[in-house]
Amino acid sequence: MQIPVIRGIIDRRILVNFQVDPDVLARMLPSPFRPKLVDGTGLAGVCLIRLKNIRPRTLPAFLGIASENAAHRVAVEWDQDGEQREGVFIPRRDTSSWLNALAGGRLFPGVHHHACFQVREHDDHFRIRVDSDDRTTHLLVEGQVGTELPAASIFASLAEASRFFEHGSVGYSATGQHGTFDGLELRSYHWQVRPLVVEQVESSFFENRTWFPANSIAFDSALVMEHIEHEWHGRGSLIAAVEDCCHAG
Repeated sequence: MQIPVIRGIIDRRILVNFQVDPDVLARMLPSPFRPKLVDGTGLAGVCLIRLKNIRPRTLPAFLGIASENAAHRVAVEWDQDGEQREGVFIPRRDTSSWLNALAGGRLFPGVHHHACFQVREHDDHFRIRVDSDDRTTHLLVEGQVGTELPAASIFASLAEASRFFEHGSVGYSATGQHGTFDGLELRSYHWQVRPLVVEQVESSFFENRTWFPANSIAFDSALVMEHIEHEWHGRGSLIAAVEDCCHAG
């Protein structure tokens, strides 16, 4: 899929992260992806992002659109063109924008599902609830900006966590075509994260015991970014080898 370079502002981005048993992740990931590990542990999570002034780079900002979006993500590695790559696999995208939902998989990379977003923000306190129209996705995240990561986080420092997620700037999204994944790269003009002290977190995806058996997943940490100018660059489609598709099926 070829898309124009898209420019805009990340008005707010929250990354909610979970430690996951790598064997559990390996079973749910399609080929060619495999879990990217930190000290032997897999990482997955949700990105809750509000975008503003989103438009092709050649257009002025006032023509841009705004939307609330949620993406379920798994930190992954894969082999491509003889090299090892890293980024995130995105099995599910939800959006407040009917345009994104209708054009997802056509004009925008990946299938987008329409959802209702309820957002409250005040003095560095955030509460975001997401419920998809198809009743598949339910998310609730509430927290306050803090100064440190949780003591139980797999990351030794905020700087380490920041580097990990900055390197995962390339995402491949599930499409309606088996074995084909749409690629998109986030290029931020500057990168700065702060810890979010989570008071409440709910996720129908990560609480599904069919996918994530008891004791296979645990909350790790959350990060927040605000007011980031950025661009999205299409990375084309990644197509699994025929034998991989057959094996996965």
